[in-house]
Amino acid sequence: MLLARVLGSIVSTIKHPAYDQTKLMVVQPIRPDGTPQGPSLLAVDSAGAGAGETVLVLRQGAAAARVLGMKRPPIRSVIVGIVDRTNLNAE
Repeated sequence: MLLARVLGSIVSTIKHPAYDQTKLMVVQPIRPDGTPQGPSLLAVDSAGAGAGETVLVLRQGAAAARVLGMKRPPIRSVIVGIVDRTNLNAE
């Protein structure tokens, strides 16, 4: 699982049938302090996230299949939650 910031959405008129009825988002992995970490990637949105929001992304095909209720979809990354805040000072 990784922390990421949503950069925006992807619109496509032709796509694999497994992506029908899904919202594709471009996400930028980030560190807990908000700085970018690595290249951006595509993720299916199951949480209703919007541009600029911080989200949790699963990057396992089997987990994505369970979250989306599909059997062996060609999907690796899925947004599973929207982060309200992070606390770097554990108390």
